[in-house]
Amino acid sequence: MVKENLLKIKERISLICPKINRDPRSVTIVAVSKGRTPEEIKEAIEAGIHDIGENKVQEALTKYSGIRDTGYGLRDIQWHMVGHLQTNKVKQAVKIFDLIQSVDSLHLAEEIDKQAARINKIQDVLIEVKTSPEATKFGVNPEATGELIKEITQLPNVRIKGLMTIAPLVDNPDKARPFFKQLRELRDNIIALPVTRYPLPVLSMGMTDDFEIAMEEGSNMVRLGRAIFENAD
Repeated sequence: MVKENLLKIKERISLICPKINRDPRSVTIVAVSKGRTPEEIKEAIEAGIHDIGENKVQEALTKYSGIRDTGYGLRDIQWHMVGHLQTNKVKQAVKIFDLIQSVDSLHLAEEIDKQAARINKIQDVLIEVKTSPEATKFGVNPEATGELIKEITQLPNVRIKGLMTIAPLVDNPDKARPFFKQLRELRDNIIALPVTRYPLPVLSMGMTDDFEIAMEEGSNMVRLGRAIFENAD
């Protein structure tokens, strides 16, 4: 099922890319494996997934260890922290995650910097921006994002790769478009200012119900769970 689902997703991406003048290979598919078993993750890897996303550090540690112990090509797999990260979990997080997508404060970034320095690592991160009005969503306010990036760029063991957002739940995917557009425009405005030494190439936005709309607005990293792991019929 996973292999068939992934083929359908790649076909949908291939169909939309010519409309937005994009190469399908420029879009990173992150398989969000919250609640999935190591066997399901292995199936996704066998189907061609190279990026695994987890919401919780402890769950990720268990899966990472289990998959690593089977020798499942971990050198080719990138692990993403896509959920809210608490500072008391940072020490464990920097040991396994290649990209932490949910940095939303200087305090968190400073702890990541400290823990990454201890293991001689430059930790790649995305800044999570709260474009949604929903109170349950995390992220830095859009108007404060530029200043936060400016501060984080002073940390030697943290490297900002781009921005991430989670659109609100809507009954029509097109209603999520303004939130994705806002993130793209915010990124473009920030890189036009001398606040960062990084080009912020990654825009992580779009999930199972709205990733095509997100791509139309500039996303080059989509986070898919149900679309990969569940029966689409």
